Amino acid sequence: MKLVTYDAGRGARVGVLEGDDVLDAGFDGAMVAFIEAGAPVGETTPVENARLLSPLKPRSLRDFLAFEGHLKNAFRRLNRPIPEEWYEVPAFYRGMPDTVIGPDETIPYPFYTEKLDHELELAAIIGRGGKDVPREEADGYIFGYTIWNDLSARDTQSRELPVGMGPSKAKDWDGSNVLGPCIVTADEVDANALDMSVRVNGELWGKDNSGNMHHKFADMIAYASQAQTIYPGEVFGSGTAAGGAGIETDRYLNEGDVVEMEIEGIGVLRNVIGKKGR
Repeated sequence: MKLVTYDAGRGARVGVLEGDDVLDAGFDGAMVAFIEAGAPVGETTPVENARLLSPLKPRSLRDFLAFEGHLKNAFRRLNRPIPEEWYEVPAFYRGMPDTVIGPDETIPYPFYTEKLDHELELAAIIGRGGKDVPREEADGYIFGYTIWNDLSARDTQSRELPVGMGPSKAKDWDGSNVLGPCIVTADEVDANALDMSVRVNGELWGKDNSGNMHHKFADMIAYASQAQTIYPGEVFGSGTAAGGAGIETDRYLNEGDVVEMEIEGIGVLRNVIGKKGR
């Protein structure tokens, strides 16, 4: 099942996506509440003129680094080796949920960067709460998957990283995290074998497969839940797929660029880069 959050003039509602058609799910509440309630689809009704929003307002954002290919490409340009610890620890940083926007929204270009970059990621949405989750049980905590375009200000990032805190303004500004176009429930896709690609202005900039993730989502859930409860509606990002970011080839985004991220079984997340400014 593909689930969306949409607005057709009555405010945000949960919907079911069937092809290009949106059906109201018959649920009075937001997507996180819908997930917490066990995804109780009621009587569905067709919706006209539905505008897709971010499929959920995440309870939290955790972003990991799962793809060795991306790290090899990016660190080569930075003249840095991949830390040995990366192979052992599925480390992550926390993002700001209020920065999230959805499909077809304009991505703001912050005034303080000259190197705005996209990042192609597969994201898992947590479906039930748990603490100290065993790795062998962790996949059962995943409700579904979506696409995450995790924007980065690379020149800002290069100044922040040596401090040993963050990332902060390199990652967080209004509209810096894009989710969508839908959530595909976990029973519909094999998260270990999904083709992933990113196009800018119709040109293929990179592609990979989720099977190349060194750290799997089960590793991430087991690690993140150590001594800490995870909750429905939290989003866990895979980190950038190989070829999924401009830093790998020193190509960055410009005003008016159209960025399309596609993941097999989920769909296409499309956005336009806005004008640079405050």
